[in-house]
Amino acid sequence: MSSAVSFYELKSLDPVRYAALLKRAEADLEPFLRGVRPILENVRKTGDDALVDYARKFDKATLSSNTLKCSEADFETAQTLLPSEVKEAIQFAADNIRRFHEAQLPESMKFMEIRPGILAGEKTTPIPSVACYVPRGKGAFPSVALMTAIPAVAAGVGNILIITPPGPDGTVDAGTLYAAKIAGVTSVFKCGGAQGVAAVAYGTQTIPKTTKIVGPGSPWVVAAKRLLADIFDTGLPAGPSESIVLADSTADPQIAALDLIVESEHGPDSSAFLVTSRPEIAEAARNAIPEYLNTLSATRKRYATAVLTGPHGGIILADTTEAAIAFINDFAPEHLEILSEEPFQYLHQIKNAGEILLGRHTPFTLANYLLGPNAVLPTSQWAKTFSPLSVHDFLKRSSIAHVTRSAYPELATRARILARYEGFDAHAQAVSTIRETLLQKEPT
Repeated sequence: MSSAVSFYELKSLDPVRYAALLKRAEADLEPFLRGVRPILENVRKTGDDALVDYARKFDKATLSSNTLKCSEADFETAQTLLPSEVKEAIQFAADNIRRFHEAQLPESMKFMEIRPGILAGEKTTPIPSVACYVPRGKGAFPSVALMTAIPAVAAGVGNILIITPPGPDGTVDAGTLYAAKIAGVTSVFKCGGAQGVAAVAYGTQTIPKTTKIVGPGSPWVVAAKRLLADIFDTGLPAGPSESIVLADSTADPQIAALDLIVESEHGPDSSAFLVTSRPEIAEAARNAIPEYLNTLSATRKRYATAVLTGPHGGIILADTTEAAIAFINDFAPEHLEILSEEPFQYLHQIKNAGEILLGRHTPFTLANYLLGPNAVLPTSQWAKTFSPLSVHDFLKRSSIAHVTRSAYPELATRARILARYEGFDAHAQAVSTIRETLLQKEPT
């Protein structure tokens, strides 16, 4: 099995093969875009009826308009069914996530004096509404409910709802419902996929239209967001999972192999690489992988194997640590873990990563669930320009300015010069002698 794990030497890769390593499984969305278009249009036209039909077709669930929204009884049943240790772990995670995101909150209003008589500032207010997408196809994700809903609540968003696919029995995952309640969200709807994204973009008879959607999803969800980006705010690009483990000469290859597998088990569309400049680390980790894979369930082993033996995963050997870090910055991974006795030494060299986890005691698992920083992260190289989900994604800023009577003349002169240069007559006129004459009048 170890020989089947994909292996690459950076120095031997030509530009085409190097570029291929940077690609994600969802790079070509065209087939998904074609499949999604009729789904979006059907939801736009028929609303709840389309959601009920798609629940039966895609989720094998029998629903009606009356059961699309989770009832109080659904929440109570979820709390009863969930083991106490799971509830305690969700509460523990929620507390950490809430503390982190509440600390991110900016001042609601701030000002500074740019020059004497010029007061400028910002006023921060929450967005009016948001839909939190919680996936389910390849597992249950109460952690995503916490990561998306808690910062929205902390930001003060007035209307927060969760959409998530139902199971074949027509119910929502118990952990997700419990996490929603802990986060402070009681509006949970049983719809996922492209149809769920369309429902909150257009609104249906049961599901209200929102101004934004956040949360990770499959390529179908990513495609739906792309097509609906002119309807509402589709948030940061968060698609299939991806990770890089950077291991230097002090790293334990067994731990490197252990952590390499973590994000690969999400699905065959994930990406997961171990990058090192040490051949002995690469070989030892490669040999350790089969043992760890054999401990997984059949489904997770199949997913992880597909990733680690395919074109979007495996082990990359660089000539130097500098070359390894250069590849990481080109790849811009969603998750980056640095295995080293001195991981902080590399921190300043990392420019592009959704999250950076330092040291052997900070595996992906902890960050995914309960460290506090958000685990909804930019994928597909968007870590080059996007940040992790945070309270800032649920807030907007309005600029504020005030000019005093004494400061106005100097500003007007220079603004008039610039307006005339750019050819805007009305702009220039608004700060001309006409205004000066009007300003001489005493307020009545």
